[in-house]
Amino acid sequence: MPATNVWAKTITKSQGWLTDVAVELGGAEPHEAASALRCVLHALRDRLTPDEAVDLAGQMPLLIKGVFFDGWVPSKTPIRTRGLDEFLDLVERPLAGRSFDLGAEAVTRAVFRVLTDRVSAGEIRDVRGTLPEEVAALWPVEVASR
Repeated sequence: MPATNVWAKTITKSQGWLTDVAVELGGAEPHEAASALRCVLHALRDRLTPDEAVDLAGQMPLLIKGVFFDGWVPSKTPIRTRGLDEFLDLVERPLAGRSFDLGAEAVTRAVFRVLTDRVSAGEIRDVRGTLPEEVAALWPVEVASR
């Protein structure tokens, strides 16, 4: 496959992810959806073991995978969050000052819904299994029954 086709394909897939996040956020602007996706993916990535982070990223389009791994320091992960408030703080801090007013929990739920739709049920179960119960509860209910 020519390189231009590879890039066109990943751009299209990545735009689909961003569109889904924007819809889940109630019609957010593209830059808002990108910020939300980035903040939640980084909070989640840093909470996972390096192996689990790589497994999750394996199901992302190349550009989303780049966002996911941007700034990652595997030797400093997983960070230990003991509960929901600590996890949401990881999402909220980089969102501070952004142009939309949704809280960290709403943003996290929106991104988790997109991940549920775009990543295999088995991988979502693996990721949820590494999270504190309160954080895992932010995933859509249907994940548990898949």
